Order: sequence, then structure tokens, then C-alpha cells
Amino acid sequence: MADNSKPVYLKLRDIIAASILDGIYAEGDMLPSVRAFAAEQQANPLTVAKAYQMFQDQGLVEVQRGVGMYVAPGATEKLRDMEREDFLKHIWPPVLRQMQRIGLSPNILLADEKA
Repeated sequence: MADNSKPVYLKLRDIIAASILDGIYAEGDMLPSVRAFAAEQQANPLTVAKAYQMFQDQGLVEVQRGVGMYVAPGATEKLRDMEREDFLKHIWPPVLRQMQRIGLSPNILLADEKA
């Protein structure tokens, strides 16, 4: 389900984060240039630069001037921890409330997953 209320730079950040977590970009791999990613996502390069800057500020990427931006060592685990914390704080509580409202237990979901 798309979150239309989320700013574009955060949506772009989520795409990059998912690509790192899914192994599309491994630690040490170069990310697409701002211009290339902007063209691919049909986004403004300044918006992509803002998303990339977030990764740089969080120490998830390293910049080599004139060369490109690379996924930093340890970035995958750090990103996984950040995403897990965000899930537990912001995504899971409303999901759990909805499950309780409709009488759906986590055990039922887990049982369905195993089947």
C-alpha cells in the first residue's frame, strides 16, 4: 500500500533502503548517480540528492568525490536495525490494534505462514 502522504524524498529513501536490504546493492557497491536514479524514478535530481544526503548523514554510504557514492561497510545491518526499530514503533502498533479489533491473533497469521 503506497503512502501518498509521505514526501517524495522519503519514498526515494525507502526504495534505496529496500535495495540495500534486498542485496541489490551490497556493501561496497556503488549506488546509481543522482541523475541516473532521478531519471529512473522520474524525480527531481535535487529530491534524489536529499534522499542520498540522509544516507550519508546516517553513515550508510561513503562518498568518493568525483567517483560516486558507495554502500558503507556495516550499512546493511545498521539499516536493518533502523528499519526494525521504525517498524516496531510506527507500523506494528496500528497493525496490532487493527488485528485486535477484528479478532485476528498473531498465532493465526504465523500458522498460515507455515502452511
